Amino acid sequence: MHALVVGGAGFVGSNLVRRLLADGAERVVVVDNFLSSEPDNLPGDARLELREGSIADDAVLDALGDEFEHAFHLATYHGNQSSIADPLADHDNNLLTTLKLFERLRGFRRLERVVYASAGCVLVKGGDGTEVDVAPLDLDSPYQISKLAGEMYALHYHRTHGLPVARARFQNVYGPGEVLGAGRWRGTPATVWRNVTPTFVYRALKGLPLCVHGDGSATRDFVHVDDVVEGLVRLARTPGVEGEAFNLASGVETSIGELAQTVNELAGSGAGIEEEPVRGWDRSLHRVGSTAKSRERLGFAASVALREGLAGTFEWTRANLGRIERCIERHAEHHAAVA
Repeated sequence: MHALVVGGAGFVGSNLVRRLLADGAERVVVVDNFLSSEPDNLPGDARLELREGSIADDAVLDALGDEFEHAFHLATYHGNQSSIADPLADHDNNLLTTLKLFERLRGFRRLERVVYASAGCVLVKGGDGTEVDVAPLDLDSPYQISKLAGEMYALHYHRTHGLPVARARFQNVYGPGEVLGAGRWRGTPATVWRNVTPTFVYRALKGLPLCVHGDGSATRDFVHVDDVVEGLVRLARTPGVEGEAFNLASGVETSIGELAQTVNELAGSGAGIEEEPVRGWDRSLHRVGSTAKSRERLGFAASVALREGLAGTFEWTRANLGRIERCIERHAEHHAAVA
């Protein structure tokens, strides 16, 4: 099997690449511009070829041949706050990439499946955690707008051109391999502190208080990266799911306050929890992904419990603390230079 992984050096992408190689892939081509990833995320393997650049670059696209059975589109512009700060960069790295990749792939004949990574935060109505079939137009960020438009393009290219694309809606993915500050500085502190779980784990290891927005009662669905990779593989290999969307979720609702308490317990940290102002843009107070369709159609169910997954994340973070702190320091130096 030959696979293309766009964004393959990122957190989810690099874990997926390792899984594909472990499953016996003959060849894996990774396209990544390292905007939010690091080259050393990728394993050393003769079957892996890295092509550095954006998938929106015509030269990169033209170099892709019709050799792949599976293509995974994981490239994105992380995340909500960065996209609010720079919506044009979000458009270039989160939507234009999708459209140009689909346009290139639609003529390929060996493709059995294209998997598009969307976001579970898009189809939540009114912040009450209810998933809806008809997407709202009133979204919280350019990131969400781009992800929703990407799903629309996926449907268009499937129905119009027969592109065998299925959509994976991620919830809050966490686990080993997520490097705080990976990639290039993108203008705000969210470049480093963009995801809550690795931020909490790092701060707890350093004996720092964990900062929650508001009273910590907002909820999210935390799903381990190993489970997400399993879901991506199943989406690629399950017949008859083209044109459809599936949640890759745990189905368990956890408050940010509960997450902070668990992280502090695992770290043995007494630094406590501090409240920060609620983020004005974030109206999604409660979010959890329905798992019924993925369980029924893909045979997918998350298997890593949160406490177990966090323990493994702590272990990985301790072992990679030097890498992580070099990235954080690099961004701090750049920020100081341009301030």
